Amino acid sequence: MSLRSAAKALQLPARALFSTGKFDLTEALFLRLLGLIFLVAFASLLPQIVGLAGSHGIVPVKQVLDAMHRELGARAFLYSPSIFWLGLNDSALLACCVAGCLAAIFLAIGLFSRTATFVCFILYLSLVSVGQPFTAFQWDALLLESGFLAIFAGSPWLVWAYRFLLFRLMFESGAVKLLSGDPNWRNLHAMRFHFLTQPLPNPLAYYAYRLPAPMLDAMTAGTLAIELGAPFLILGTRLLRRIGVALLMFLQVLILLTGNYAFFNVLALALCLWGLDDQTFAPLANLLRRRVRPLRAPVIQRAAGVVLVVLVAVGATQLITMFRPRFERPFSELLTLIAPFQIVNTYGLFAVMTTSRPEIILEGSDDGVNWKEYSFRYKPGELHRELPLVAPYQPRLDWQMWFAALGDYQENEWVGGLMYRLLKDEPAVIRLMNSPPFPNPPRYMRALLYDYQFTSPDERARTGAIWQRKVLRTWLGPVSLNAQ
Repeated sequence: MSLRSAAKALQLPARALFSTGKFDLTEALFLRLLGLIFLVAFASLLPQIVGLAGSHGIVPVKQVLDAMHRELGARAFLYSPSIFWLGLNDSALLACCVAGCLAAIFLAIGLFSRTATFVCFILYLSLVSVGQPFTAFQWDALLLESGFLAIFAGSPWLVWAYRFLLFRLMFESGAVKLLSGDPNWRNLHAMRFHFLTQPLPNPLAYYAYRLPAPMLDAMTAGTLAIELGAPFLILGTRLLRRIGVALLMFLQVLILLTGNYAFFNVLALALCLWGLDDQTFAPLANLLRRRVRPLRAPVIQRAAGVVLVVLVAVGATQLITMFRPRFERPFSELLTLIAPFQIVNTYGLFAVMTTSRPEIILEGSDDGVNWKEYSFRYKPGELHRELPLVAPYQPRLDWQMWFAALGDYQENEWVGGLMYRLLKDEPAVIRLMNSPPFPNPPRYMRALLYDYQFTSPDERARTGAIWQRKVLRTWLGPVSLNAQ
Protein backbone atom coordinates (compact mmCIF):
# COMPACT_ATOMS: atom_id res chain seq x y z
CA MET A 1 0.00 0.00 0.00
CA SER A 2 1.34 3.42 -0.93
CA LEU A 3 1.56 6.26 1.56
CA ARG A 4 -1.23 8.08 -0.31
CA SER A 5 -3.48 5.00 -0.10
CA ALA A 6 -2.73 4.62 3.60
CA ALA A 7 -3.60 8.26 4.21
CA LYS A 8 -6.91 7.85 2.40
CA ALA A 9 -7.68 4.73 4.42
CA LEU A 10 -7.16 6.60 7.66
CA GLN A 11 -9.75 9.14 6.60
CA LEU A 12 -12.42 6.41 6.46
CA PRO A 13 -14.31 5.69 9.67
CA ALA A 14 -12.64 2.70 11.28
CA ARG A 15 -16.00 1.43 12.54
CA ALA A 16 -17.26 1.41 8.92
CA LEU A 17 -14.26 -0.63 7.81
CA PHE A 18 -14.41 -3.28 10.50
CA SER A 19 -17.67 -3.13 12.42
CA THR A 20 -21.31 -2.17 12.55
CA GLY A 21 -22.90 0.05 15.15
CA LYS A 22 -22.04 3.35 16.76
CA PHE A 23 -19.91 3.90 19.83
CA ASP A 24 -20.66 7.42 21.01
CA LEU A 25 -22.51 6.22 24.12
CA THR A 26 -19.87 3.54 24.71
CA GLU A 27 -17.17 6.19 24.64
CA ALA A 28 -19.09 8.57 26.90
CA LEU A 29 -19.77 5.86 29.49
CA PHE A 30 -16.20 4.59 29.43
CA LEU A 31 -14.75 8.08 29.90
CA ARG A 32 -16.94 8.65 32.96
CA LEU A 33 -15.87 5.35 34.45
CA LEU A 34 -12.25 6.14 33.61
CA GLY A 35 -12.64 9.42 35.49
CA LEU A 36 -13.95 7.58 38.55
CA ILE A 37 -11.05 5.13 38.38
CA PHE A 38 -8.51 7.95 38.12
CA LEU A 39 -10.23 9.55 41.11
CA VAL A 40 -9.82 6.36 43.14
CA ALA A 41 -6.18 6.05 42.06
CA PHE A 42 -5.23 9.62 43.00
CA ALA A 43 -7.29 9.59 46.21
CA SER A 44 -5.69 6.29 47.20
CA LEU A 45 -2.20 7.72 46.76
CA LEU A 46 -2.98 10.97 48.60
CA PRO A 47 -2.64 9.63 52.18
CA GLN A 48 0.27 7.35 51.26
CA ILE A 49 2.61 9.14 48.87
CA VAL A 50 4.53 11.23 51.45
CA GLY A 51 5.19 8.20 53.64
CA LEU A 52 6.27 6.14 50.65
CA ALA A 53 8.29 8.64 48.62
CA GLY A 54 8.40 11.94 50.51
CA SER A 55 11.46 13.67 51.92
CA HIS A 56 11.28 11.48 55.05
CA GLY A 57 9.58 8.55 53.38
CA ILE A 58 10.66 4.96 52.89
CA VAL A 59 12.30 5.72 49.51
CA PRO A 60 12.83 9.52 49.32
CA VAL A 61 12.29 10.20 45.64
CA LYS A 62 14.17 13.50 45.59
CA GLN A 63 17.39 11.67 46.39
CA VAL A 64 16.71 9.27 43.52
CA LEU A 65 16.00 12.06 41.04
CA ASP A 66 19.08 14.02 42.10
CA ALA A 67 21.26 10.93 41.62
CA MET A 68 19.74 10.27 38.18
CA HIS A 69 20.30 13.87 37.11
CA ARG A 70 23.94 13.78 38.19
CA GLU A 71 24.47 10.59 36.23
CA LEU A 72 22.39 11.24 33.10
CA GLY A 73 21.81 14.97 32.89
CA ALA A 74 18.84 15.99 30.74
CA ARG A 75 18.44 12.40 29.51
CA ALA A 76 17.14 11.45 32.96
CA PHE A 77 13.70 12.70 31.95
CA LEU A 78 13.47 9.96 29.31
CA TYR A 79 14.09 7.30 31.96
CA SER A 80 11.70 8.80 34.50
CA PRO A 81 9.23 11.19 32.81
CA SER A 82 7.71 13.40 35.49
CA ILE A 83 6.75 16.99 36.18
CA PHE A 84 8.72 16.66 39.42
CA TRP A 85 11.93 17.39 37.53
CA LEU A 86 10.75 21.00 37.76
CA GLY A 87 10.82 20.82 41.55
CA LEU A 88 9.91 18.36 44.25
CA ASN A 89 8.92 18.47 47.89
CA ASP A 90 6.22 16.85 50.00
CA SER A 91 3.75 19.61 49.23
CA ALA A 92 4.26 19.07 45.49
CA LEU A 93 3.49 15.35 45.85
CA LEU A 94 0.28 16.12 47.71
CA ALA A 95 -0.69 18.90 45.30
CA CYS A 96 -0.25 16.51 42.39
CA CYS A 97 -2.67 14.03 43.98
CA VAL A 98 -5.21 16.76 44.72
CA ALA A 99 -4.98 18.21 41.20
CA GLY A 100 -5.36 14.69 39.81
CA CYS A 101 -8.54 14.19 41.85
CA LEU A 102 -9.98 17.45 40.49
CA ALA A 103 -9.14 16.55 36.88
CA ALA A 104 -10.64 13.10 37.41
CA ILE A 105 -13.88 14.65 38.67
CA PHE A 106 -14.11 16.79 35.51
CA LEU A 107 -13.60 13.65 33.41
CA ALA A 108 -16.20 11.71 35.42
CA ILE A 109 -18.88 14.36 34.88
CA GLY A 110 -18.04 14.85 31.21
CA LEU A 111 -16.60 18.37 31.29
CA PHE A 112 -13.52 19.20 29.19
CA SER A 113 -12.99 15.45 28.81
CA ARG A 114 -9.91 15.49 26.55
CA THR A 115 -8.15 18.14 28.62
CA ALA A 116 -9.07 16.40 31.87
CA THR A 117 -7.77 13.08 30.51
CA PHE A 118 -4.50 14.67 29.43
CA VAL A 119 -4.02 16.22 32.89
CA CYS A 120 -4.84 12.91 34.60
CA PHE A 121 -2.34 11.08 32.41
CA ILE A 122 0.50 13.56 32.96
CA LEU A 123 -0.02 13.77 36.72
CA TYR A 124 -0.42 10.02 37.24
CA LEU A 125 2.59 9.26 35.05
CA SER A 126 4.58 11.74 37.15
CA LEU A 127 3.62 9.95 40.37
CA VAL A 128 4.13 6.45 38.98
CA SER A 129 7.54 7.35 37.56
CA VAL A 130 8.89 8.58 40.89
CA GLY A 131 6.97 6.37 43.32
CA GLN A 132 8.59 3.04 42.52
CA PRO A 133 8.79 0.37 43.83
CA PHE A 134 5.37 1.25 45.27
CA THR A 135 3.83 2.27 41.93
CA ALA A 136 5.13 -0.53 39.71
CA PHE A 137 1.91 -2.53 39.57
CA GLN A 138 0.31 -3.68 36.33
CA TRP A 139 -2.90 -1.76 36.99
CA ASP A 140 -0.87 1.44 37.22
CA ALA A 141 0.49 0.70 33.76
CA LEU A 142 -2.95 -0.31 32.50
CA LEU A 143 -4.50 2.91 33.78
CA LEU A 144 -1.80 4.98 32.08
CA GLU A 145 -2.25 3.16 28.76
CA SER A 146 -6.04 3.48 29.00
CA GLY A 147 -5.72 7.15 29.91
CA PHE A 148 -3.38 7.92 27.03
CA LEU A 149 -5.77 6.36 24.52
CA ALA A 150 -8.62 8.44 25.96
CA ILE A 151 -6.82 11.61 24.89
CA PHE A 152 -7.90 10.63 21.36
CA ALA A 153 -11.59 10.51 22.27
CA GLY A 154 -13.72 11.29 19.24
CA SER A 155 -11.50 9.39 16.81
CA PRO A 156 -13.33 6.61 14.93
CA TRP A 157 -10.25 4.42 15.41
CA LEU A 158 -10.45 4.57 19.18
CA VAL A 159 -12.84 1.62 19.52
CA TRP A 160 -10.30 -0.69 17.89
CA ALA A 161 -7.40 0.66 19.91
CA TYR A 162 -9.30 -0.15 23.11
CA ARG A 163 -10.48 -3.53 21.88
CA PHE A 164 -6.93 -4.50 21.05
CA LEU A 165 -5.79 -3.28 24.48
CA LEU A 166 -8.44 -5.51 26.08
CA PHE A 167 -7.35 -8.36 23.81
CA ARG A 168 -3.71 -7.99 24.84
CA LEU A 169 -4.55 -7.63 28.53
CA MET A 170 -6.54 -10.84 28.70
CA PHE A 171 -4.72 -12.99 26.13
CA GLU A 172 -1.28 -12.12 27.49
CA SER A 173 -2.51 -12.88 31.01
CA GLY A 174 -3.40 -16.37 29.88
CA ALA A 175 -0.39 -16.90 27.63
CA VAL A 176 2.22 -16.05 30.26
CA LYS A 177 0.78 -18.72 32.55
CA LEU A 178 1.56 -21.41 30.00
CA LEU A 179 4.75 -19.88 28.59
CA SER A 180 6.25 -19.67 32.10
CA GLY A 181 6.37 -23.46 32.28
CA ASP A 182 4.83 -23.39 35.76
CA PRO A 183 3.52 -26.94 36.39
CA ASN A 184 0.64 -25.72 38.55
CA TRP A 185 -0.98 -24.00 35.58
CA ARG A 186 -0.31 -26.89 33.24
CA ASN A 187 -1.68 -29.54 35.60
CA LEU A 188 -4.60 -27.22 36.54
CA HIS A 189 -3.68 -27.12 40.26
CA ALA A 190 -3.05 -23.37 40.44
CA MET A 191 -6.33 -22.48 42.19
CA ARG A 192 -5.52 -24.97 44.94
CA PHE A 193 -2.96 -22.38 46.10
CA HIS A 194 -4.16 -19.03 44.77
CA PHE A 195 -6.74 -18.06 47.38
CA LEU A 196 -4.23 -18.65 50.19
CA THR A 197 -1.14 -17.18 48.57
CA GLN A 198 -2.55 -14.07 46.83
CA PRO A 199 -1.22 -10.77 48.24
CA LEU A 200 -4.28 -9.66 50.26
CA PRO A 201 -6.92 -12.38 50.69
CA ASN A 202 -10.40 -11.07 51.41
CA PRO A 203 -13.12 -12.78 53.51
CA LEU A 204 -14.41 -14.96 50.65
CA ALA A 205 -10.90 -16.19 49.83
CA TYR A 206 -10.84 -18.26 53.06
CA TYR A 207 -13.92 -20.21 51.93
CA ALA A 208 -12.86 -20.43 48.27
CA TYR A 209 -9.62 -22.05 49.42
CA ARG A 210 -11.66 -24.83 51.08
CA LEU A 211 -13.59 -25.76 47.93
CA PRO A 212 -13.13 -29.36 46.71
CA ALA A 213 -10.00 -29.91 44.63
CA PRO A 214 -11.92 -30.92 41.46
CA MET A 215 -13.88 -27.65 41.63
CA LEU A 216 -10.69 -25.63 42.09
CA ASP A 217 -9.08 -27.43 39.16
CA ALA A 218 -12.15 -26.67 37.04
CA MET A 219 -11.78 -23.00 38.01
CA THR A 220 -8.16 -23.09 36.83
CA ALA A 221 -9.21 -24.60 33.51
CA GLY A 222 -12.00 -22.05 33.18
CA THR A 223 -9.62 -19.17 33.86
CA LEU A 224 -7.21 -20.33 31.17
CA ALA A 225 -10.03 -20.98 28.69
CA ILE A 226 -11.53 -17.52 29.18
CA GLU A 227 -8.23 -15.66 29.11
CA LEU A 228 -7.03 -17.47 25.98
CA GLY A 229 -10.32 -17.82 24.11
CA ALA A 230 -12.66 -14.95 24.95
CA PRO A 231 -10.32 -12.20 23.66
CA PHE A 232 -10.76 -13.50 20.12
CA LEU A 233 -14.53 -13.21 20.43
CA ILE A 234 -14.38 -9.46 21.07
CA LEU A 235 -12.86 -9.02 17.61
CA GLY A 236 -15.83 -10.69 15.91
CA THR A 237 -19.47 -9.97 15.15
CA ARG A 238 -21.85 -8.29 17.59
CA LEU A 239 -23.10 -11.63 18.93
CA LEU A 240 -19.58 -13.01 19.39
CA ARG A 241 -18.49 -9.77 21.06
CA ARG A 242 -21.33 -9.97 23.55
CA ILE A 243 -20.44 -13.56 24.41
CA GLY A 244 -16.77 -12.62 24.82
CA VAL A 245 -17.61 -9.61 26.98
CA ALA A 246 -19.91 -11.72 29.18
CA LEU A 247 -17.16 -14.28 29.75
CA LEU A 248 -14.48 -11.68 30.50
CA MET A 249 -16.77 -9.78 32.87
CA PHE A 250 -17.72 -13.00 34.64
CA LEU A 251 -14.04 -13.76 35.26
CA GLN A 252 -13.31 -10.25 36.51
CA VAL A 253 -16.26 -10.32 38.91
CA LEU A 254 -15.07 -13.64 40.38
CA ILE A 255 -11.57 -12.20 40.89
CA LEU A 256 -13.05 -9.05 42.43
CA LEU A 257 -15.15 -11.07 44.88
CA THR A 258 -12.27 -13.23 46.09
CA GLY A 259 -9.33 -10.79 46.27
CA ASN A 260 -8.20 -7.21 46.85
CA TYR A 261 -6.71 -6.01 43.56
CA ALA A 262 -7.07 -2.26 43.92
CA PHE A 263 -8.86 -0.79 40.89
CA PHE A 264 -7.67 -3.46 38.45
CA ASN A 265 -10.92 -5.40 38.15
CA VAL A 266 -13.04 -2.25 37.81
CA LEU A 267 -10.74 -0.96 35.07
CA ALA A 268 -10.80 -4.30 33.27
CA LEU A 269 -14.60 -4.32 33.45
CA ALA A 270 -14.69 -0.79 32.02
CA LEU A 271 -12.47 -1.86 29.12
CA CYS A 272 -14.91 -4.69 28.39
CA LEU A 273 -17.51 -2.05 27.46
CA TRP A 274 -15.61 -1.45 24.22
CA GLY A 275 -16.75 -4.89 23.07
CA LEU A 276 -20.30 -3.50 23.01
CA ASP A 277 -21.93 -0.67 21.06
CA ASP A 278 -24.52 2.07 21.52
CA GLN A 279 -27.39 -0.37 21.10
CA THR A 280 -26.50 -1.81 24.51
CA PHE A 281 -26.37 1.57 26.23
CA ALA A 282 -29.40 3.23 24.59
CA PRO A 283 -31.26 3.38 27.97
CA LEU A 284 -28.44 5.59 29.27
CA ALA A 285 -28.63 8.06 26.39
CA ASN A 286 -30.08 10.91 28.47
CA LEU A 287 -27.57 10.36 31.25
CA LEU A 288 -24.71 10.40 28.73
CA ARG A 289 -25.97 13.30 26.61
CA ARG A 290 -22.79 15.27 27.31
CA ARG A 291 -20.30 13.59 24.97
CA VAL A 292 -16.92 14.35 23.47
CA ARG A 293 -17.13 16.14 20.15
CA PRO A 294 -15.67 14.17 17.23
CA LEU A 295 -12.32 15.23 15.83
CA ARG A 296 -13.69 17.19 12.88
CA ALA A 297 -10.56 18.83 11.49
CA PRO A 298 -9.26 16.41 8.82
CA VAL A 299 -5.61 16.99 9.71
CA ILE A 300 -6.21 16.28 13.41
CA GLN A 301 -8.38 13.27 12.62
CA ARG A 302 -5.72 11.78 10.35
CA ALA A 303 -2.98 12.48 12.90
CA ALA A 304 -5.02 10.81 15.65
CA GLY A 305 -5.64 7.85 13.38
CA VAL A 306 -1.93 7.49 12.62
CA VAL A 307 -1.02 7.62 16.32
CA LEU A 308 -3.62 5.00 17.25
CA VAL A 309 -2.57 2.69 14.42
CA VAL A 310 1.07 3.01 15.50
CA LEU A 311 0.13 2.18 19.10
CA VAL A 312 -1.79 -0.88 17.97
CA ALA A 313 1.22 -1.94 15.86
CA VAL A 314 3.58 -1.53 18.83
CA GLY A 315 1.21 -3.58 20.99
CA ALA A 316 1.09 -6.27 18.32
CA THR A 317 4.88 -6.29 18.20
CA GLN A 318 5.11 -6.85 21.95
CA LEU A 319 2.49 -9.59 21.73
CA ILE A 320 4.37 -11.43 18.98
CA THR A 321 7.59 -11.05 20.97
CA MET A 322 6.09 -13.16 23.76
CA PHE A 323 6.18 -16.12 21.39
CA ARG A 324 9.10 -15.08 19.16
CA PRO A 325 11.60 -13.04 21.23
CA ARG A 326 13.86 -12.40 18.24
CA PHE A 327 11.02 -10.51 16.55
CA GLU A 328 11.71 -7.59 18.89
CA ARG A 329 15.23 -6.86 17.65
CA PRO A 330 14.34 -4.43 14.81
CA PHE A 331 12.05 -2.52 17.17
CA SER A 332 14.09 -2.68 20.38
CA GLU A 333 15.17 0.97 20.30
CA LEU A 334 11.59 2.20 19.81
CA LEU A 335 10.25 -0.07 22.55
CA THR A 336 13.00 1.05 24.92
CA LEU A 337 12.28 4.71 24.17
CA ILE A 338 8.54 4.57 24.86
CA ALA A 339 8.66 2.08 27.77
CA PRO A 340 9.07 4.72 30.54
CA PHE A 341 5.94 6.54 29.30
CA GLN A 342 3.86 3.34 29.73
CA ILE A 343 1.60 4.05 26.76
CA VAL A 344 2.01 0.44 25.53
CA ASN A 345 2.71 -2.28 28.08
CA THR A 346 2.87 -6.04 28.48
CA TYR A 347 0.55 -7.78 30.93
CA GLY A 348 0.22 -11.04 32.77
CA LEU A 349 -0.55 -11.55 36.46
CA PHE A 350 0.47 -14.71 38.36
CA ALA A 351 2.58 -16.17 35.57
CA VAL A 352 4.07 -18.46 38.23
CA MET A 353 1.72 -19.53 41.01
CA THR A 354 3.23 -19.30 44.49
CA THR A 355 2.48 -22.43 46.51
CA SER A 356 3.28 -21.16 50.02
CA ARG A 357 2.71 -17.95 51.93
CA PRO A 358 5.86 -16.42 53.47
CA GLU A 359 5.23 -13.27 55.50
CA ILE A 360 7.72 -10.74 56.84
CA ILE A 361 6.96 -9.72 60.42
CA LEU A 362 8.77 -6.64 61.76
CA GLU A 363 9.69 -6.61 65.44
CA GLY A 364 11.22 -4.03 67.75
CA SER A 365 13.07 -4.33 71.05
CA ASP A 366 14.59 -2.06 73.67
CA ASP A 367 17.03 -4.66 75.01
CA GLY A 368 17.58 -7.10 72.13
CA VAL A 369 15.89 -9.87 74.14
CA ASN A 370 12.21 -9.04 74.40
CA TRP A 371 10.59 -8.33 71.04
CA LYS A 372 7.21 -6.84 70.06
CA GLU A 373 5.55 -7.04 66.67
CA TYR A 374 4.64 -4.14 64.44
CA SER A 375 1.22 -4.49 62.84
CA PHE A 376 0.33 -3.61 59.26
CA ARG A 377 -3.17 -2.44 58.56
CA TYR A 378 -4.17 -5.04 56.01
CA LYS A 379 -1.58 -7.71 55.33
CA PRO A 380 -1.58 -10.93 57.42
CA GLY A 381 0.08 -10.56 60.80
CA GLU A 382 -2.00 -11.03 63.94
CA LEU A 383 -3.58 -14.48 63.73
CA HIS A 384 -7.11 -13.57 64.80
CA ARG A 385 -7.63 -10.43 62.73
CA GLU A 386 -10.38 -10.64 60.12
CA LEU A 387 -9.41 -10.68 56.46
CA PRO A 388 -9.78 -7.20 54.93
CA LEU A 389 -12.15 -5.99 52.23
CA VAL A 390 -10.22 -2.97 51.00
CA ALA A 391 -10.37 -2.72 47.17
CA PRO A 392 -10.46 -0.46 45.16
CA TYR A 393 -8.17 1.28 47.69
CA GLN A 394 -4.64 -0.11 47.52
CA PRO A 395 -2.43 -0.15 50.61
CA ARG A 396 0.80 -0.08 48.63
CA LEU A 397 3.18 -0.81 51.50
CA ASP A 398 1.21 -3.93 52.49
CA TRP A 399 1.24 -5.09 48.87
CA GLN A 400 4.96 -4.53 48.49
CA MET A 401 5.67 -6.49 51.67
CA TRP A 402 4.12 -9.52 49.94
CA PHE A 403 6.65 -9.22 47.11
CA ALA A 404 9.51 -8.68 49.56
CA ALA A 405 8.69 -11.92 51.39
CA LEU A 406 9.16 -13.85 48.12
CA GLY A 407 12.77 -12.63 47.83
CA ASP A 408 15.66 -11.57 50.02
CA TYR A 409 16.88 -8.25 51.36
CA GLN A 410 19.31 -7.67 48.50
CA GLU A 411 16.33 -7.60 46.14
CA ASN A 412 14.26 -5.39 48.47
CA GLU A 413 16.59 -2.91 50.09
CA TRP A 414 13.70 -0.50 50.60
CA VAL A 415 12.68 -2.63 53.62
CA GLY A 416 15.80 -1.28 55.32
CA GLY A 417 14.47 2.21 54.63
CA LEU A 418 11.17 1.26 56.26
CA MET A 419 12.92 -0.03 59.38
CA TYR A 420 15.12 3.08 59.51
CA ARG A 421 12.08 5.38 59.39
CA LEU A 422 10.36 3.39 62.13
CA LEU A 423 13.45 3.66 64.32
CA LYS A 424 13.42 7.41 63.61
CA ASP A 425 9.71 7.58 64.50
CA GLU A 426 8.76 9.31 61.24
CA PRO A 427 5.04 10.20 61.43
CA ALA A 428 4.32 9.88 57.68
CA VAL A 429 5.66 6.32 57.65
CA ILE A 430 4.04 5.32 60.92
CA ARG A 431 0.66 6.41 59.52
CA LEU A 432 0.98 3.73 56.86
CA MET A 433 0.75 1.08 59.60
CA ASN A 434 -1.17 0.46 62.80
CA SER A 435 0.02 2.17 65.98
CA PRO A 436 3.52 1.07 67.03
CA PRO A 437 3.83 -1.28 70.02
CA PHE A 438 6.16 1.22 71.76
CA PRO A 439 5.48 4.65 73.28
CA ASN A 440 8.94 5.65 72.04
CA PRO A 441 10.94 4.17 69.14
CA PRO A 442 12.77 0.95 70.06
CA ARG A 443 16.55 0.64 69.97
CA TYR A 444 16.57 -2.45 67.74
CA MET A 445 14.52 -3.87 64.89
CA ARG A 446 14.51 -7.15 63.02
CA ALA A 447 12.47 -8.84 60.31
CA LEU A 448 11.44 -12.48 60.73
CA LEU A 449 10.12 -14.67 57.95
CA TYR A 450 7.10 -16.84 58.80
CA ASP A 451 5.11 -19.41 56.88
CA TYR A 452 1.38 -18.63 57.12
CA GLN A 453 -1.48 -21.07 56.54
CA PHE A 454 -5.25 -20.76 56.88
CA THR A 455 -6.66 -22.55 59.91
CA SER A 456 -9.25 -25.25 59.37
CA PRO A 457 -12.91 -24.26 59.79
CA ASP A 458 -13.07 -26.30 63.01
CA GLU A 459 -10.04 -24.56 64.48
CA ARG A 460 -11.36 -21.18 63.42
CA ALA A 461 -14.70 -21.89 65.10
CA ARG A 462 -12.93 -23.08 68.26
CA THR A 463 -10.23 -20.41 68.61
CA GLY A 464 -11.29 -17.55 66.34
CA ALA A 465 -7.90 -17.68 64.59
CA ILE A 466 -7.84 -17.30 60.81
CA TRP A 467 -4.12 -17.96 60.47
CA GLN A 468 -1.56 -20.35 61.87
CA ARG A 469 2.14 -19.78 61.41
CA LYS A 470 5.65 -21.03 62.06
CA VAL A 471 8.90 -19.09 61.97
CA LEU A 472 11.25 -19.93 59.10
CA ARG A 473 14.28 -17.70 59.65
CA THR A 474 15.51 -14.21 60.34
CA TRP A 475 15.03 -12.21 57.15
CA LEU A 476 16.99 -9.11 58.27
CA GLY A 477 18.63 -7.82 61.42
CA PRO A 478 18.75 -7.08 64.19
CA VAL A 479 19.60 -3.50 63.21
CA SER A 480 19.86 -0.24 65.14
CA LEU A 481 20.56 3.41 64.40
CA ASN A 482 23.99 3.26 66.01
CA ALA A 483 24.87 -0.07 64.36
CA GLN A 484 25.37 -1.83 67.71
